[in-house]
Amino acid sequence: MHFTTLASGSSGNAILVGEGHRHLLVDCGVSGKSLLTNLAQLNIAESEIEGIIVTHEHIDHIRGVGILARKLKIPVYATAGLWKAMGRFLGKLAGNQCVEVSASFTCAGLDVLLYPTSHDSCESYGLKILRPGKGGKSHLMVGIATDSGRITDEMNRYLKGCDGFVVEANYDDEKLHNGPYPAYLKKRISGHFGHLENSQLARGLTEWIQENTQRVVLAHLSEENNTPEIALSTVLNILKESKVSQTCPEVKVHVAPRHTPHELIILRE
Repeated sequence: MHFTTLASGSSGNAILVGEGHRHLLVDCGVSGKSLLTNLAQLNIAESEIEGIIVTHEHIDHIRGVGILARKLKIPVYATAGLWKAMGRFLGKLAGNQCVEVSASFTCAGLDVLLYPTSHDSCESYGLKILRPGKGGKSHLMVGIATDSGRITDEMNRYLKGCDGFVVEANYDDEKLHNGPYPAYLKKRISGHFGHLENSQLARGLTEWIQENTQRVVLAHLSEENNTPEIALSTVLNILKESKVSQTCPEVKVHVAPRHTPHELIILRE
């Protein structure tokens, strides 16, 4: 099982998860052309993409969904509430491309579980994507949470013990509050329905990371209120001071590039 980010940040988000030559996308907030260019950089054929799962209706998550679904002739998976909120922005899709989902479903041979996050959208979801344990293979799990203003009980329940993570480290508190944003926007970002601050996310990771965890990718960094260096150092320092340093000393933490794909991360058995 493998995963990576194809784009990350307020300019557009897309995540790839798969096994072998079967893949799914979580969101497509960049143009279809950019998404396919980034796929090609990873030597992944567009014919191997089997569906797009939408986490919420903000434009940085759905900008290229309709175009890509039409070009690749693949289904789009979203809840009823999200279809109502975003349908008109995606353009015309074939009937079998509009797949309404709820708590759990299967895409590209992987089991997908949805859980709610706390964000200022019609509906917003994180995901837990599992490779079923068949033929002697163990379960492998990727946890995704890219937009939430706080750590929720559902996040703690679904993300604990994942083998790999793509999780939001959106802003640094000091840079946000000393930065140029107007007061209302600072309040929105730092509120319960905004985004996760670096140290907030790090404290969540101290509970979610278990002995089986291998990789963590920090995603959705703000271009104005964060830097890769600040996000990485904040998270690593908090993890170092926690039980993670003893229980999972080999876990590796990365920062997702904004416009280009991160290298493909392959989870070991």
